[in-house]
Amino acid sequence: MNMLPVSTTMEELRSIFRELQDSLDPLELESQVNDLLADSSSPEFWSRSDSSEKLRALSRIQEKLDLWKRLSREFEEVEALAEILDEEEDPELLEEFYSRARALKDEIESFQIKLLMDEEHDNCNAILSIHPGAGGLDSQDWAKMLLRMYLRWAERRKYDAEVAELLEDEGAGIKSATVFIKGQFAYGYLKAERGIHRLVRISPFDAARRRHTSFASVEVLPELPEDVDVEIRPEDLKIDTFRASGAGGQYVNMTDSAVRITHLPTGLVVSCQKERSQHMNRQVAMKILRARLYELRLQERQAELEAIQGEKKEIGWGNQIRSYVLHPYTLVKDHRTGVEIGNVAAVLDGDIDPFIVAFLKNHKVNTMNR
Repeated sequence: MNMLPVSTTMEELRSIFRELQDSLDPLELESQVNDLLADSSSPEFWSRSDSSEKLRALSRIQEKLDLWKRLSREFEEVEALAEILDEEEDPELLEEFYSRARALKDEIESFQIKLLMDEEHDNCNAILSIHPGAGGLDSQDWAKMLLRMYLRWAERRKYDAEVAELLEDEGAGIKSATVFIKGQFAYGYLKAERGIHRLVRISPFDAARRRHTSFASVEVLPELPEDVDVEIRPEDLKIDTFRASGAGGQYVNMTDSAVRITHLPTGLVVSCQKERSQHMNRQVAMKILRARLYELRLQERQAELEAIQGEKKEIGWGNQIRSYVLHPYTLVKDHRTGVEIGNVAAVLDGDIDPFIVAFLKNHKVNTMNR
């Protein structure tokens, strides 16, 4: 809002407020809350296997409803200011009106994005893993660039980012990395990044300065609440300890108590080296293992697989979700949504929200059409 007339500003606010009301459907939310409250008050509720899931659903819906009510009150107050300003000119009231109108517009737009994230674990922290693919040293360096991009994105959003596992290569880049990104809707946002990322550039490792194409895969899982049932039998685990590797510094703490856990029935391997305590490293590794086992369970239900994980593909040509081109021109293009951004440096510095929002909108439409 660039200091438009008060009447025009209110027209814009009314328009986006109506859009929010239509997409949210507050009356339906009220009905869902009442139904869930009635269900939770029944004597047999706590003995049912879905009680925890129902309570989480109630919490999510109630949170939306509470935010809607607060925004409604603020809209009414801003509208009242506009009516006063129609009758008299008051510089202080005018400044207050524009300040509150801008803040309300920002909150409504932010809420509209959050409405795109209404799947069960969207509100959870995220566990993000990066693995280089075809391309040798270039791909390992590309994986390290992606790690920095996501750390910068988390920093922009004021999320906490904790690197649980980092395997660096003596030549260049990283062989793998796993990061816990903690904040509201971290998984809901970052699930948009799951897939294969392609980089085209003049290779810094090629003396002939030829153009190379590199690939890296990004895996994103929700950090599951403790009450999500994932059975892990102690006899199914092989636990090894080792000395942490890597350069330390901002990415990882050196420790003699790194932990690697192998889940024997599935062959899944997870590790953590960020803590100085073997016990703490084991706890973190178990969180990652729970999330991956939960993902496997979802894969057994094909209908839910497409919404939660998407088809796993080879980390190579033709399977990328997004391309980052640094030569012979500069462009980042998301192949799922068609979104293109020419400022590659800004994207690699963490400015990836346009891609995420476009994906969430497409995902919402596709989910509704199933």
